[in-house]
Amino acid sequence: MALGIFGVKGVANVNEERDQALRGDRRAMARLLSKIENGTLALSQLIETLPGSSENGWTTMAITGAPGVGKSVLVDALMTAWASEGHKVALLAVDPSSPRTGGALLGDRIRMSSVDNPTISERVYVRSIATRSSSGSVPLIVEDMAGFLLACGWDRVLIETVGSGQAELRCAAVADRIVVVEGPARGDGIQAEKAGLLELADIVLVNKADLDGAERHAGELRESYALDGDDAPEVLLTSGLKGLGIPEAASALLNLNSSGRARRARMRERLLGQHERRLVLHPSYNSVLDALCEGTLDIEEALIRLQGE
Repeated sequence: MALGIFGVKGVANVNEERDQALRGDRRAMARLLSKIENGTLALSQLIETLPGSSENGWTTMAITGAPGVGKSVLVDALMTAWASEGHKVALLAVDPSSPRTGGALLGDRIRMSSVDNPTISERVYVRSIATRSSSGSVPLIVEDMAGFLLACGWDRVLIETVGSGQAELRCAAVADRIVVVEGPARGDGIQAEKAGLLELADIVLVNKADLDGAERHAGELRESYALDGDDAPEVLLTSGLKGLGIPEAASALLNLNSSGRARRARMRERLLGQHERRLVLHPSYNSVLDALCEGTLDIEEALIRLQGE
C-alpha cells in the first residue's frame, strides 16, 4: 500500500483509522472520508479491491432532479423505508458550493429525520459534500467516497445531486442507477428535458403526488416515453412528505435494473470527469488559475501546461 507521503507515523495512523472504519467506527470513517474529499488520500491507498455490485445489481444510485421537487424529503422517506427493513443505507448529499470560497450551505441535513430516528439511526448515514472545484454538479471524488462507504459495510449508497436539470448528466458517471425526480405540473418542459436527463433515467418518480398536476404530469411522461419503445423507464407517483407511494417506490428502486439507456452517456461522462479530475488535482492548477486571472496565460497555454507536465 503506497502511503509514503504520510511518513511512517502517518502510515500507521491511516492504517489504524482505516481498520477502525472498516470495523464500523463512524468517527474514523468520517475523518477518512474528509481526506478523500480533500484529495489528500486516494481510495486505492485504503482498500486494494473495490466493492462489486450487490446481488440485486446496484450499490450506488444517483437521485437527481430540478430544484423544488422535494428530493431531500423523498430520499429521507426512502432511506427510512429501507433501514426499517434492515438495509444499511448511506447518503452523499452534494451541495452547490461558492465559486469564490468553496463553502457550501450543506442544508440537506435539515430535512433528514431518519438520522435522528433511534430505531434505525445505526443503519443510516448522511454526509453533505460541497461541489468545490468540480465543473459538473457531482464531483468525481464522490465515486471514491461511495466506494469507501461500501467497503465499510454500507449496503447501498445514494448520491443526491444539487438539482440543476440537464446539467445533472455528470451523475451518470458515478452511479449504477439514475433516478430522476419530477414535480407536478411541469408538462411544458417535457420535450426540452427529455433530450437531457430524462432520457437517461432508469426510473422517474413524480413527487408531491398530493398536489394538483402530479397525475397529469406522470401521464404525459408515460405517453412521451411510450414513443421510444419497450425500454421506457417506469414512472411512479410519490409524496415524500405525505408518505404516498413510498413503499411501492422503495421496493421498485431496491430491485431496479438498469435500462441500458445511460450506458454510452455514463462512459462519456466518466471519461470527461476523469479528465477534469486530472486538471483539478494537478499541482499547478491554482497557479495556472492565478496566471489566467493576471492575463499572463491564455486558455490554450493553460491547458498545455496542465496536460503536459
